[in-house]
Amino acid sequence: MSTVVLLLVTGLGLGALYFLVASGLSLIYGLMGVLNFAHGVFLSLGAFIGWEVARRLDPSTWTGFLLAMVIGALAGAAVAALTELLLIRPLYNRHIEQVLVTVGLGLVGVALFEGFWGTDAIFISGPAWMAQTTEIAGARIPNNRFLAIAVAAAVLAALVLFLKHTRYGLIIRAGVENRSMVTALGIDVRRSFTLVFSIGGAAAGLGGVLASQYYGYVSAHLGQTLLIFAFIVTVIGGLGSLGGAAVAAVLVAIPQQLANYYLNGVGDLVAVLALAVVLLVRPSGLMGAKAA
Repeated sequence: MSTVVLLLVTGLGLGALYFLVASGLSLIYGLMGVLNFAHGVFLSLGAFIGWEVARRLDPSTWTGFLLAMVIGALAGAAVAALTELLLIRPLYNRHIEQVLVTVGLGLVGVALFEGFWGTDAIFISGPAWMAQTTEIAGARIPNNRFLAIAVAAAVLAALVLFLKHTRYGLIIRAGVENRSMVTALGIDVRRSFTLVFSIGGAAAGLGGVLASQYYGYVSAHLGQTLLIFAFIVTVIGGLGSLGGAAVAAVLVAIPQQLANYYLNGVGDLVAVLALAVVLLVRPSGLMGAKAA
């Protein structure tokens, strides 16, 4: 029983990381129709910048760690905004070029990270509480899993409040539903594009700091690794659906953890098979709008 509890809570922690990346992907595609293959760069950058900030202050203190989370999120948001302004905006409605540019940026980002921070993983530490465990039903759960879950829940709540109770949130939701109608009403939807990219980049950068604590290291390939599963989560949940991304993150991560433990490490295969089943049965995703 304790093993099952450990796997379930650890799966929720992993799902939290998937959601932090997938939420940005879902919002960006829902409003802008852009599949951003460079999204993993924002995560890796947030992880590296957060680590640099923490180690210069004191990684064992909460002050250093919390500031690392803030700076990591801001770094992700800043690079995401520049990406939208300089690379994506000139290529709207040119989907092949968008894919090529974002894939190229992803490859360049990894190369730059390797050139600056090296090709080997850098093992890190955090506040002492993060390395400790909490016992639940006989299972010793690493505390960093609880932090990831709490932050992801807070981000989900903040995004829902932003989308439902702010002017820009209303524009974004309306743009997701019918961009041409919003434009016909005299609202320049493009002004919100940069904001959406920034929000997605901030969530990814924040996820990068948490992922570095979850895995215990930072690496140039950390973002690209999580990006693969974030895309799976985004498609399963439904492109453009924030709630779908949250549900799918849990539905992907928990079976992945269980399969890795009980089926000798085939969790990644289970995630891919789940994607295949959803695409065959419900191509629009669990909570995505069905195509007319």
